[in-house]
Amino acid sequence: MSNSSPYELLGGEEKVRALAKAFYQAMDETTEAKAIRQMHARNLEDVEQRLFEYLSGWLGGPGLYLEKHGTVCLTSPHKPYQINASHRDQWLLCMEIALEKIEASETVKNMLKEPMFRLADFIKNA
Repeated sequence: MSNSSPYELLGGEEKVRALAKAFYQAMDETTEAKAIRQMHARNLEDVEQRLFEYLSGWLGGPGLYLEKHGTVCLTSPHKPYQINASHRDQWLLCMEIALEKIEASETVKNMLKEPMFRLADFIKNA
């Protein structure tokens, strides 16, 4: 695996797991993310694990989500929710906070800025 993948630059499995945890902590604690927090179950453990698995492969590491769930379809799990630009921006804010919290380098944050926006924007359905 190339050392230039975001997965490796972040610090591998441990840091990607920390990123998923920090993301949902940010969602839980950030007033501006209240609308997307309400779309989630009270307990965030399952969705945190799924985000970790997804990000692992998406960032260039092991394809854990694909191995475990057989497919990587982002639209199906989000279909029950009306997700608009405001929700997208709340998601991006939580990810920005999480990347700060795990002390991701400026290189990684810059590398992920546009792909993260495209990913979040793709989920919009309203």
